[in-house]
Amino acid sequence: MLSGTSLVFDIETVPDVESGRRLHSLDDLNDEDVARAMRTLRVQKTGGTDFLPHPEHRIVAISAVLRSPEKLRVWSLGSADSSERELLERFFDGVEKFRPVLISWNGSGFDLPVIHYRSLKHGVSAPLYWESGDEIRDFKYNNYLNRYHTRHLDLMDVLAGFQARAFSSLEAIAVMLGLPGKMGMSGGRVWDAYREGKIDEIRAYCETDVLNTYLIYLQFEKLRGGLDESGHTRETQRLVELLGASTETHLTEFLRHWQVDLRGG
Repeated sequence: MLSGTSLVFDIETVPDVESGRRLHSLDDLNDEDVARAMRTLRVQKTGGTDFLPHPEHRIVAISAVLRSPEKLRVWSLGSADSSERELLERFFDGVEKFRPVLISWNGSGFDLPVIHYRSLKHGVSAPLYWESGDEIRDFKYNNYLNRYHTRHLDLMDVLAGFQARAFSSLEAIAVMLGLPGKMGMSGGRVWDAYREGKIDEIRAYCETDVLNTYLIYLQFEKLRGGLDESGHTRETQRLVELLGASTETHLTEFLRHWQVDLRGG
């Protein structure tokens, strides 16, 4: 049986064209051309990937599943109009309030480093998150920062045995487990959607990612003995009921696709 509070989280980002413009002396270019130039320069530097360095990402959505014995909720922090700083402050406010186990897919490799850099940029304070035992003794041996501690569970990292050559994508594992996986968007399309003002669609996409991650987490808890068969069924049913009661199209669509997969159809 699961105890305590868990917070499954995911971020969506776009190129930080403001910083990119200054960093690469691209003052005469518009945002679209700056983003294109940033990626081109990245390919030239790496010889292959156009994936930008962590500090050059700007967060436009943070979504979460909050699970406790009393509560189950899926949502995106703030609103479509929230600034990056507000999203970050809300994220760390949740850490302070609930002291949850943070759960992610590649959070150690991407989401949290980006959150760190962007919080540094905006001057966001997060003392509990950065606590390592100086003020709270329990955090010396189990904190959010140590890769091998359990206050943050990066499912990709753990399932791969902390071996980079064994890493897998969220999509691949979701599909393997019969979950909906990506629905209607992918990370590579977020910039275009952002430029078109489709923030709500980005937030919806991010929420389906955390739902996939949460269901993988439940399966992982069954794997390591945190849930038995009946416990896993109860937790799954809680989510089915939550999604079934939703009026949000992307959540009801997630449930519909998930149920089809569960039936093997």
